[in-house]
Amino acid sequence: MTANVVGIDIGSGAVRAVEVSDAGKAKPTLVRYHEVALPEGAVSRGEVLEPNTVAAAIKQLWSAGGFKSKNVVLGMGNHRVLARDLSVPKMPLKRIRESLPFQVQDLISVPVADALLDFYPISESEGETGPQINGLLVAAVKEAVLGNVRAVELAGLTPVEVDLIPFALSRSIFRGASTDDAVVQIDIGAGTTTVVITYAGVPQFVRLIPTGGEDLTQALMLRLTIPAEQAEHLKRTLGLAGTAPGNEAAVSIIREVTTELLNSLRNTINYFVNTRNDVPVARIVLTGGGAQLGGFADALTEVTRLPVVQPNPADSVGIGRGVNQEALKETRGTYLVALGLALGSKS
Repeated sequence: MTANVVGIDIGSGAVRAVEVSDAGKAKPTLVRYHEVALPEGAVSRGEVLEPNTVAAAIKQLWSAGGFKSKNVVLGMGNHRVLARDLSVPKMPLKRIRESLPFQVQDLISVPVADALLDFYPISESEGETGPQINGLLVAAVKEAVLGNVRAVELAGLTPVEVDLIPFALSRSIFRGASTDDAVVQIDIGAGTTTVVITYAGVPQFVRLIPTGGEDLTQALMLRLTIPAEQAEHLKRTLGLAGTAPGNEAAVSIIREVTTELLNSLRNTINYFVNTRNDVPVARIVLTGGGAQLGGFADALTEVTRLPVVQPNPADSVGIGRGVNQEALKETRGTYLVALGLALGSKS
């Protein structure tokens, strides 16, 4: 394994990176982290549209953040990626992965030749024809993945792996933690909301909702006919406020758009609970820039009747010299995806 590896989270508004040393050891060390803003339109819902622009930002990120390693792990997790329950006859994992193209065409919406496929084993059981392995099928549109890989390579870096963002989040939240209950992880990005439900720290269920914080900004812009900067300001200052004299229209829009997302999240959790009666859900771990909307955590508790907590990225790793632990905690989970990607490196 390489001594150091960097996880890169390419979002719609920024590219973030976390460098970890000794990722394969029981207590890896976070040695540096940094982010650089991306110009509007360079990335849409986690998919690189302008590789040269993103490559330039990554070069700036490496310089400003002082990153040493050029080995990187990329994350994918948008509307062009899906995760579905899948049970297959028991066999070595390598053979399962080799057999996926012949088993999953009916489960995905694109031709197998245009997709990258993987299988994440969860448990074993006895099926109608013998022992079987139950897990998650992960399928990503090849074109979307290769666009992100190209941007990283144009920046002079070496992508060693591409990982699913929901798995990365689970890794950064639960690594080294002891939990024997079911936990809902919700990460609200600019264009995609990720829902992962884990049991004893192991992902059991994944859903990617094609809605995020940027959708609220766009709704305010379009319906109030205001520029993006003003829409962002209203979103951040008003939140889910009870009253805001002079801004009643904005308050109404924020409530309406946010309620749609809250209902989607409640329905997603209810679906899991109703299909797995033996796995009671204990709490929600909430992350992502969109989750910082004022009052959102309380509203989520109200609609789901579950306690909502914030993660501490320092819980899963050691903190290197020169890294301000308090400053890292103040990022409120902004770097959890990049951290989880680095922690999952097998290189």
